[in-house]
Amino acid sequence: MTEQSTRQVLQGNEAIVEGALAAGCRFFAGYPITPASEIAELMSLRLPAVGGTFIQMEDEIASMGAVIGASLAGVKSLTATSGPGFSLMQENLGYACVTEVPCVIVSVMRGGPSTGLPTSPAQGDVMQARWGTHGDHPIIVLSVSSVSDCFDITVQAFNFSEKYRVPVIILSDEIVAHTREAVTLPSVQKIEVFERIRPSVPPEWYIPYEDNSRGVPAMAVMGDGYRHHVTGLIHDTKGFPTDRSEEVNAFQRRQFRKITNGFYEILMTKSFMMEDAEIAVIAYGSVSRSAQHAIIAAREKGVKAGLLHLITLFPFPKKDVDPVLRQCRSVLVPEMNMGQISREVKRVNLTSKVVAINRVDGQFITPTEIYNKLLSM
Repeated sequence: MTEQSTRQVLQGNEAIVEGALAAGCRFFAGYPITPASEIAELMSLRLPAVGGTFIQMEDEIASMGAVIGASLAGVKSLTATSGPGFSLMQENLGYACVTEVPCVIVSVMRGGPSTGLPTSPAQGDVMQARWGTHGDHPIIVLSVSSVSDCFDITVQAFNFSEKYRVPVIILSDEIVAHTREAVTLPSVQKIEVFERIRPSVPPEWYIPYEDNSRGVPAMAVMGDGYRHHVTGLIHDTKGFPTDRSEEVNAFQRRQFRKITNGFYEILMTKSFMMEDAEIAVIAYGSVSRSAQHAIIAAREKGVKAGLLHLITLFPFPKKDVDPVLRQCRSVLVPEMNMGQISREVKRVNLTSKVVAINRVDGQFITPTEIYNKLLSM
């Protein structure tokens, strides 16, 4: 990053790297996997130049563990993977959730399950991002749809992670990852970067998981003289394991409350031609771009269509989806899976007809497919 805005031609994966560095990321641990490998490759070049550390790990399990350790040591940390690697990260992802360790995980989605379709686009990891690790846990899942998004939303992901002490998952897909576009990267001065809140009390007064009005405890850096007990077991405010029901209940509810308190900034969507829409498309990721083209074409045929583009997938942005469902007689949800977000839309639906377009054949959903469906609705 420079002190002035710069115009560059970047791939989506490259823009994620630029966003991470701009947000202050100085540690990356990962394992190469299509279609996310470019993130690791570029991080291996860029991080040492800014005083950061890159490590290629032996697998994705170790990668997630290294990211947690680096974050506990006070360094903003990132890893990137795709479906099979994301599956391997789930146990340590749960550890990051229960220990409230800030970190960012990029999953560049491809066809699955298992090895699946390594070079083909898909959006099949949506529910895995929310519920892949076991137990009730708060988590933030963001989706990117353009190269510009890849930069901006990566910065936002780090800010959310540090502000709420929670892992943040960025869902990209093969189309976005390998698309090249001209983007203007903002100057360093124009980028808002949030730094985690450190203890303001002497070490002997520090309570690692103390509740407060935000529900987010201050986080000490390992090695700075503050006692910080870290365990995957449910713990009390000092970090030690507990099975006392009142302490367990308080811990679990605080975990969710800190995210609920931040709904106003965490839940992000964009609207396109929704002012007078009678039919809405709800889409995310690369498919939202097809949807926007389809809506413009449908408008030319007299169909009053509009788009609600989801950036935040979880917590699910009901506050923005609900008005669309009330406004429009029909809602179309196109996605490259068997209906993972359309089920969420149906779950909160009270009045509208919800129709899905689902592709799981490794092919992209085109504007023409969405356009034809809008005309038939």
